[in-house]
Amino acid sequence: MLRLIDANLNRTLEGLRLLEDVARFLLNNAELSEQLKALRHQLGEQSSLKGRLLLARDSAADVGAFAEVPGEMERKDLPSLVIANAKRVEESLRVLEEFAKLPQGPLEAAVFKKARFALYEIEQELVGRLLRRQKRERIAGLYVIIDAEALGGREEIELARQAIEGGAKAIQLRDKHRDKGTILATATKLRELCSRLEALFIVNDYLDIALASDADGLHLGQRDLPISAARPLLPLDKILGCSTSSVEKAVEAQADGADYIAVGAIYPTPSKADSRVVGLNALRQIREAISIPIVAIGGIDEENAPDVIAAGADSIAVIGAVLGAEDVKKAASKLAARFEVN
Repeated sequence: MLRLIDANLNRTLEGLRLLEDVARFLLNNAELSEQLKALRHQLGEQSSLKGRLLLARDSAADVGAFAEVPGEMERKDLPSLVIANAKRVEESLRVLEEFAKLPQGPLEAAVFKKARFALYEIEQELVGRLLRRQKRERIAGLYVIIDAEALGGREEIELARQAIEGGAKAIQLRDKHRDKGTILATATKLRELCSRLEALFIVNDYLDIALASDADGLHLGQRDLPISAARPLLPLDKILGCSTSSVEKAVEAQADGADYIAVGAIYPTPSKADSRVVGLNALRQIREAISIPIVAIGGIDEENAPDVIAAGADSIAVIGAVLGAEDVKKAASKLAARFEVN
């Protein structure tokens, strides 16, 4: 019995330490880190048998110490690592809880039950934040906006497919005129395509469409819902971007929970004739002021893309430079190649 308690208590504390370090060093999240540390210390102090547990330990004779199952030694990414260790802790807590129910047991079952349910919520938040971070890191390279007004009678899904095959890392759906039912149907198909081809799918303006289509994120304009209002309404794993043209607004958006900033217009653009041109200097200033990815937008093409990238853009968003080309895949490929040169 002492060996069983010792093994499960060790698994619990080891797993909690890993989760705490993820929260502390990888996510820089003080609140989650403190919660996990407090939980670890609370559980570590539960047993009055510490000396007896240590003396009862017999790792060499443990028949299951080195038993392995397929996939046990593999972790494909950080979220899977967190999930595996959280499950390990939760299972150990359940074992401790059940054995604590035995008559005259040295442990308190209620403590382990409470810890287990607390960890369910912590696990959800950790994984959500890690998935969101992964998506934020994928805001890089070519970002193609599928604008309903720039289709020229062509079909959105096919254009998006060609753009992704040409090297686009993110696809945004912008549609300001059709009814919501039609937009949702298109968004759902685009999300399926992007998921299959491993590109991000972002919905412009419409929070409801982003949620209903299970998009990777939402992009908001300067006159749309504020970032501070939209962030709590999005699932934790979804990214949120916004357009801005000033350092002050970019810093504010980052503080409010934006995952990336779209800066523009960098050059005059026919897709938004009334857009104010801010130029490369504004892009450089914003790059110095914020740490999240920057998507440059407005009048960017194959010729001026290197200057935009050199000024600090992590990604370039285009409409006409790709959708206006006869060969969409080739046009996307040429723009995507500009990031390889830089």
